[in-house]
Amino acid sequence: MGISVQPVVVLLLSTILITITVYLFTTDIVTFPFPSFTPTDYYTPNPKSPVPHQNIDVSSNRTLQKMKLNASSLEVVEQLKWDLCKGAGSVDYIPCLDNFAAIKQLKSRRHMEHRERHCPEPTPTCLVPLPHNYKPPVPWPKSRDMVWYDNVPHPKLVEYKKEQNWVIKTGEYLVFPGGGTQFKFGVTHYVEFIEKALPSIKWGKNIRVVLDVGCGVASFGGFLLDKDVITMSFAPKDEHEAQIQFALERGIPATLSVIGTQQLTFPSNAFDLIHCARCRVHWDADGGKPLLELNRVLRPGGFFIWSATPVYRDNDRDTKIWNAMVSLTKSICWKVVTKTVDSSGIGLVIYQKPTSESCYNKRSTQDPPLCDKKEVNASWYVPLAKCISKLPSRNVQSWPELWPKRLVSVKPQSISVEAEKLKKDTEKWSAIVSDVYLESLAVNWSSVRNVMDMNAGFGGFAAALINRPLWVMNVVPVDKPDTLSVVYDRGLIGVYHDWCESLNTYPRTYDLLHSSFFLGDVSQRCEIVQVAAEIDRIVRPGGYLVVQDTMETIKKIESIFGSLHWSTKIYQDKFLVGRKGFWRPAEPEL
Repeated sequence: MGISVQPVVVLLLSTILITITVYLFTTDIVTFPFPSFTPTDYYTPNPKSPVPHQNIDVSSNRTLQKMKLNASSLEVVEQLKWDLCKGAGSVDYIPCLDNFAAIKQLKSRRHMEHRERHCPEPTPTCLVPLPHNYKPPVPWPKSRDMVWYDNVPHPKLVEYKKEQNWVIKTGEYLVFPGGGTQFKFGVTHYVEFIEKALPSIKWGKNIRVVLDVGCGVASFGGFLLDKDVITMSFAPKDEHEAQIQFALERGIPATLSVIGTQQLTFPSNAFDLIHCARCRVHWDADGGKPLLELNRVLRPGGFFIWSATPVYRDNDRDTKIWNAMVSLTKSICWKVVTKTVDSSGIGLVIYQKPTSESCYNKRSTQDPPLCDKKEVNASWYVPLAKCISKLPSRNVQSWPELWPKRLVSVKPQSISVEAEKLKKDTEKWSAIVSDVYLESLAVNWSSVRNVMDMNAGFGGFAAALINRPLWVMNVVPVDKPDTLSVVYDRGLIGVYHDWCESLNTYPRTYDLLHSSFFLGDVSQRCEIVQVAAEIDRIVRPGGYLVVQDTMETIKKIESIFGSLHWSTKIYQDKFLVGRKGFWRPAEPEL
């Protein structure tokens, strides 16, 4: 009589099934298919990679394991294990600004080199932790005046600027009264002071795109939003703890940058007006390079408002600075259109950039000289130059149409673009946004205060959203055609960036990131997992990623963001919506 093996087989299979089930429910590893990967696409972590952040361990931040190749479907199954960035400061980790190993090796800090970008290699893929008790942000427009303290728990600026009403802690909130070093009677009074000083400045009409240098918590730019003015506020990551993070948590446009040794990441002849209120920049330093950089990005005929003690005080120090400024502005043909002091005792001077090079040629000495080299409009790691940027050759005396007409009736000054091409792009995005993005996709647009377009082109996506209560940061990748001048000519804002590197922004600062037929391309230049980790760093919990792309790319993206515990959904076989949750990997056991 033979022995039956069936009970033994059943017992063995049951044991295997129980073991697998226990494993899946007790690990952070998420298994998913990558239908279009080849065996050579796997990332191998380098255990000898340098740690780029002081006290932050990012060197072994994920494990990728090749599992098996299904011969019938050629489907590669891969495992991703994400780890938290570790150490002090990891909650607010900015890889290219917090690379203290590189900063420590700098030979000089005289020109703010330590505030500039120093990106680690390879790009980190650890996930930033959430602040304790992090909450969904206060909705706009209430957020302009108050934010959750737990979301940006930085008390230093509250104490440091308590006499100037920058920010006040009240219970669970940080409150922004609209004060500032130069805003003694509040930002409303200050803006009205500018209007009276120069009535030709018509906010939201001829003045639409503004640059605020050394912006503090960006109350100036926040107030101007009500006047249909979009302000690019910037400041370095310095001892004024988290000022840009405060601005972005408030829902106000802002970026981390510094006028150091490199050009700002904006095109030439872009801004209608530039503002500096005690921004602590030595304009005449290094032969006047900082002011020459402002001259580069200021539109011909545009204004520079300087509100600082040298304008209205006559002590030895301020008089010396003022005399240097007089000499420098005269040498670059800026003219003073007004200089005044208001009832608060605060003064300002307003300069205007010329619209013709005739003044340059009439100078007794050609110092600084006109730039003779062909200028690179797409400024990305471009050194500052001690020369005057040449004015654009076309329509130099033609100011853009009044807002909002300039949005669709652009007169590009820096690069050529066919009117018909721009018109078709505008119509295309208007249709897609109205028919798909706003109607069909699972995006709660009422919760969206700011958007980043990862590959903005002519800014058509931003233009299609112009009637919604939000703003868009238009990013033009450095490896794509340079269209950022057109974006600014339309009355929108943006920056140049290389998405193979980390962005100059704090974690959790955007409500929605948008990509149109871009992520597939960038994956040819760098690891798509690195880009995904950067998107996860930038987007707030509860925020969105909206992708329009091929199904091949969408499937890859869906799998990666699934491993990050984002919810995802595909629409019409060409759109993907991902929503970030509050999941973070478990802290490693000690």
